[in-house]
Amino acid sequence: MLIEVENLSKVYTMGSVEVHALRGVSFSIEKQEFVSIMGPSGSGKSTLMDILGCLAKPTSGTYILEGVEVADMSDNRLANVRNKKIGFVFQAFNLLPRTTALHNVELPLIYSGVGRRERRRRAQAALEEVGLADRMHHKSNELSGGQIQRVAIARALVNEPSMIFADEPTGNLDTTSGAEIMEIFDRLNQEGNTIIMVTHERYIAEHANRIIHLKDGIIEQDERVR
Repeated sequence: MLIEVENLSKVYTMGSVEVHALRGVSFSIEKQEFVSIMGPSGSGKSTLMDILGCLAKPTSGTYILEGVEVADMSDNRLANVRNKKIGFVFQAFNLLPRTTALHNVELPLIYSGVGRRERRRRAQAALEEVGLADRMHHKSNELSGGQIQRVAIARALVNEPSMIFADEPTGNLDTTSGAEIMEIFDRLNQEGNTIIMVTHERYIAEHANRIIHLKDGIIEQDERVR
């Protein structure tokens, strides 16, 4: 089993007020699954994604990733998991705007200490995989929204992670660009990547094998869609 979550809770304290973002969530995800997480605003989707992506810690409960309790991991081990095992794709893209697509994709490799020649080779290959071989020397502010999101996906892929975490990856895109992005996710899943995606659109969620519905911090439904 890739991911096992048991009775996961997350409480944020804001002054004298406690906000319960997650209330005892339990589920598991197998390798190579494509899972969508849906729910209204404030349902706990982004909090759950942050915990699964090792960007935040739960208040209580257990999270086991590839057989290892995440709470027992050192900061260095967690950083290595985030850098090597997980590729992140965000709604807001999070690219450097006046930097070329190629350099944006190279950034995770710079942090990993990969040499310049190998870095360039891997970044070019990732951009080719998302159909941007002819745009790699364009700056982010010279690309369309769909092209920018493809750069963000290439950046997520460049360290060859086994898991892709996507938070509303089509949220800022028109319908055509969104469909093109989902074709890439479908292909990545078919190639063996595990994909966990937050979305509020049912037709986007149905690209997954399974949809987990959150409401008020609990799982309302966990359905197989194919």
